[in-house]
Amino acid sequence: MTPGPVEVDPRVLRAMSTPILGQFDPEFTKLMNEVMAMLRQVFQTKNQWAFPIDGTSRSGIEALLCSLIEPGDRVLVPIYGRFGHLLVEIGERYGAEIYTLECPWGEVFDPQQVIDEMAKVQPKIVALVHGETSTGCMQPLREIGKACRKQDCLFVVDAVASIGGVAVKTDEWLIDGVVGGTQKCLSVPSGMAPITYNERIETILLSRKKVERGIATEEDLHFRRTRHPISSNYFDLSMLQDYWGPRRLNHHTEATSMVYALHEGLQLVLAEGLEQRFTRHRFHEKALIAGLEAMGLHLFGDPEHKLPCVTCVEIPDGVDGESVRRLLLDSFGIEIASSFGPLHGKIWRIGTMGYSCRKENVLAVLAGLEAVLIRHSASVNRGEALQAALDVYV
Repeated sequence: MTPGPVEVDPRVLRAMSTPILGQFDPEFTKLMNEVMAMLRQVFQTKNQWAFPIDGTSRSGIEALLCSLIEPGDRVLVPIYGRFGHLLVEIGERYGAEIYTLECPWGEVFDPQQVIDEMAKVQPKIVALVHGETSTGCMQPLREIGKACRKQDCLFVVDAVASIGGVAVKTDEWLIDGVVGGTQKCLSVPSGMAPITYNERIETILLSRKKVERGIATEEDLHFRRTRHPISSNYFDLSMLQDYWGPRRLNHHTEATSMVYALHEGLQLVLAEGLEQRFTRHRFHEKALIAGLEAMGLHLFGDPEHKLPCVTCVEIPDGVDGESVRRLLLDSFGIEIASSFGPLHGKIWRIGTMGYSCRKENVLAVLAGLEAVLIRHSASVNRGEALQAALDVYV
């Protein structure tokens, strides 16, 4: 019950045991095409390009940023938790001129704050986290996307924690590039980072394209770039386009079993229905919150902008948060998370994501947490948590 990784759907695990096919076997390239089509639906986009990067979620963020950033480019990063700092870290390593805007952890930005800062900085890219798992908050994006398009800067969004659990309206919110994660609301193992991007980004990629010599054609070798080539080979989106697109130009050996897993996971998401899935996440969140508050615990963060699939709870005064987590895991087989930076040791984070977002899990974590808190001599309202959650479920 952490904010990722979460339980993998058993059907996904079974799919991963499918015998390996060659990466250019027609049956496998058919699967690749189906993955792209399903990702478009999950990202709610008509973009041509929607495919996974082989690697954890961070690989997708790095692929997008390194393929866009040229040395000296201005990048604005509004930070409201740990993963905003990650965007800064990656941007700096590729030579970007970084500008930041910060608000206290547990809050989000008024979109106008970001828009006003954009007018001052005039960035090439605005990079922003949608669902910040370190604080359990979710940043509104619609108005920022409009402002980015009006100012002709690129809007890049980290939707690792939100994709498959809440709406990520790529086209409607005018997002140019989005990164998702497999190990959270999609209930697929960590190891792939689904991304999508539009023609505005593709234009930059093609102007920086460089095909490695060992696989390049004469035409590739004489291609005239108009911009600095992409620094990374592995994360070069212009080459990955040729790998996932009709050209099927070899780039790396595909993580076959992870493609099987993602294919099955996306089928499950779409079979449930996006709106139904989002409603399920909100429903179990409601039961969890009712139980925690009935127990006498306090939620952390701005309730108006809460991320539905992550619930942050203040650790009661005098309680050793790590000791509670250890006993909960050792005695009940339930794992919850701590947090990072200024929130380390101050809050617990409980994930209700994907396949883990189920009634029996919510009831189990409430029962186990209450028992462990009593063992730690914390003042809780005994017996109230489960009844409050059951009231939601009745």
